[in-house]
Amino acid sequence: MDADLVCQEIVSRAMALRVAVVTETYPPEINGVAMSTGRLVDGLVAAGHRVDLIRPRQPQEGRAWFEEDTEGIDRVLSRGIPLPRYANLQLGLPARKLLMRRWAHQRPDVVQVVTEGPLGWSALTAARKLHLPVISEFHTNFHSYSQHYGVGWLKRPIAAYLRKFHNRADLTLVPTRDLQRALQAHGIPRVEVVSRGVDTRLFDPARRSEALRSSWGLAPGELAVCHVGRIAPEKNLALLEKAFAAIQQRLPAARLVLVGSGPAAEGLRARCPGAVFAGSRSGEDLAAHYASGDLFLFPSLTETYGNVVAEALASGLPVVAYRDAAAKELITPGQEGLLVEAGDEAGFIAHALSLALSPELRQTMALAARARVADLAWQSIVERLVSLQRQVILSAPLFARR
Repeated sequence: MDADLVCQEIVSRAMALRVAVVTETYPPEINGVAMSTGRLVDGLVAAGHRVDLIRPRQPQEGRAWFEEDTEGIDRVLSRGIPLPRYANLQLGLPARKLLMRRWAHQRPDVVQVVTEGPLGWSALTAARKLHLPVISEFHTNFHSYSQHYGVGWLKRPIAAYLRKFHNRADLTLVPTRDLQRALQAHGIPRVEVVSRGVDTRLFDPARRSEALRSSWGLAPGELAVCHVGRIAPEKNLALLEKAFAAIQQRLPAARLVLVGSGPAAEGLRARCPGAVFAGSRSGEDLAAHYASGDLFLFPSLTETYGNVVAEALASGLPVVAYRDAAAKELITPGQEGLLVEAGDEAGFIAHALSLALSPELRQTMALAARARVADLAWQSIVERLVSLQRQVILSAPLFARR
C-alpha cells in the first residue's frame, strides 16, 4: 500500500494539472486582482497546465457561455451585473448548476476561487458538492473598505462572511506574511503566502520619456510626483494632496501626476487644478508613465498587497508609503524608499518632502529600487502556486482525486 501511495505521489507531481480558476475580474479590466490573475493564468498555461477560466461575461463579449480555446484556456462565461461604485467591474452572479454540470463532465484537479462574491460562493458550493479540492484567495479588504463608503456598520458582518467563505476552502492564499498572520488571528487557520511578481521587462527605467514629461508641463530636472491606482476614498488620497502641497510650497514647478480613474477623481480635479490626470493606462504606456516620474507616493492603508509599489520600484522610483503590505515586504527604509507607521501623516509628509528636496538621494534609491525587485519573476510565483495546488490535491481524500 505504501509503495502504491509513493507511486501515486510521483505521478501526481509530474502530471499536468487542469485548474478551474473562478474570478469576478480579469483583463482587460484594470486593477491589481485582474492583472495578477491574468499573469498567473498565463503562467500556468506556459508551464503546460490547462485552465478552465470561469468569470462574468464582459460588456464587449457575446452571449456564448462557453468558449474552447486551443491555447490552454477554456472560458466559461457567467452572468454579471456592474459592481456598485466600480462601474467597470462585474459582480458575478451565482452559477452553481452551470459549474456542477461543467465539472461533472470535465472534472478539474483543483478549483481556485480568486474572489469572494456570489460567483465565488457558488463555485465553492459546487466544488464541495463534487468533492473537489478548493483553494481560495484573499485579495481585497472589503471589510475595511466599508467604512469609506458610509456603510461602516457592515464591517463585522462582512468579516464574518469572509471568515466563513475562506474556511470552506482547503487552503487560502495571501500575498504577504503579515496578512497570513492577520487572517490566522481572525479564525482562518489554513493560510499560505504566494507573493506577486512584477514584469521587469515591461516596468523599466529605460522607458523614461522626456516628451511625456514635457506634455506634463515639466522642464528637464523638474520634479514629477506620481501616484498610480484607483482614485477612490479608500486610497487615502487626502494625504497625497497634503504631501504634494508641502512639496509644491518648496518646489513650485513640481507636478502631481495621477494615473487611474475612480469616483473621487472629479473632486480631486477641482481641488488640484494643476495636477495631471492621465486616466487609466496599461502596457508600455503605463510603464512610460511610471518611468517618467521621479517620486512615488502611496498613502493607502487598505491594501492586501499593492502591485503598484512593485511596479514603481521596478521603474526606478523611490517610494514613500506606510509600513504595510507590499511596501513593508519590499522596502528597506533608507534604501529603496521611506516608510512610516500607520496613521503617521506628519511623518509621511516629512518623508515625501525630504525626498523631493534630495535629487542625489532619489538617484541612489532609484538604483536600489530596481535591484530589489529584479528576482520577482512571475515564473517563480507560478511554480510556488503549482506546488501548493499539488499539496492540496494530494491531501484530498482518494475519491476526490479520480
